[in-house]
Amino acid sequence: MKKTIMTVGLAATGMLAMGAQAQASTLDDVISAGELRCGVSTGLPGFSQPDSSGNWAGIDVDTCRAVAAAVLDDADAVEFVPLTAAERFTALQSGEIDMLSRNTTWTTTRDASLGLNFTGTNYYDGQGFLVDEALGIDSATQLDGAAVCVQAGTTTELNLADYFRANGMEFEAVVVDSSSASAQAFDNNRCDVLTSDTSQLAALRTELNDPDSAVILPEVISKEPLGPVVRQGDDAWFNVVKWVLFGQINAEEYGISSDNVDEMLESSDPNVMRIVGTDGNMGEILGLDDDFMVDVISQVGNYGEMFERNVGPNTPIGLSRGVNALWTDGGILYAPPFR
Repeated sequence: MKKTIMTVGLAATGMLAMGAQAQASTLDDVISAGELRCGVSTGLPGFSQPDSSGNWAGIDVDTCRAVAAAVLDDADAVEFVPLTAAERFTALQSGEIDMLSRNTTWTTTRDASLGLNFTGTNYYDGQGFLVDEALGIDSATQLDGAAVCVQAGTTTELNLADYFRANGMEFEAVVVDSSSASAQAFDNNRCDVLTSDTSQLAALRTELNDPDSAVILPEVISKEPLGPVVRQGDDAWFNVVKWVLFGQINAEEYGISSDNVDEMLESSDPNVMRIVGTDGNMGEILGLDDDFMVDVISQVGNYGEMFERNVGPNTPIGLSRGVNALWTDGGILYAPPFR
């Protein structure tokens, strides 16, 4: 019995040692490389898309840039790795990328069975349907027998089947491998309906030959919390990525923006002081400089700035904050406190 206890104890000690090594690895690797390898989509307006010069932009891109600013003091120190839905998890699991920030839904299976950790939500979404206005359809309950374009390797496929089965309807799936391909298939009349997250539908509608000809139906059939993902077994890196996002959300709540962050360094509000690093050791306990959020906010902005710049009402996508408004403004966006 004693031998068994000792063996278990030695094994546990070995696992703790391995865990300690794993916890430091990604942060150390990123610092050593001087660059963050971040997986993004192959192109989705407002979330992650390159322009004609190869410069990436979008909410998911800004999430990558914010982490680079926190870790490397340089939001531009990012290698963006475009990935399809089918490729994204393998790329992260294999170490091809340091983090994934690619409109990816947080689910039980993904969180518990793939060896991955979701670090938070940078956009609360839900699945919907886009149809040609000429069809005269105003509800998803009228889609019985429709041909539906859907992206492979996504929760969208599963939600689609669940919704039609629950409502006693039939459909024909037209499966494609990327969001841009789904928009092209819809534009080329390969399907009657395009289904995806409603934010993606708004983004993809801007890429149609005649964006005004398509309408998003009112039904939202699922919960799709989208956010960045890291590998399990690396708690130090997990903490860095999630607290950068939480820091951006908290910064908006306390009125810290890229325009006033320098002035906020003189603030006497303890909540502000902890975020900008003039009080406490929030950075030190994460393995970063205490003023890491100053780099994030000055170079990328708070959450609200990130939203408005990429998908807000004054962009071609034109989304309102909705549930992505702060909890203080009627939304559900809420971050744990810097304390």
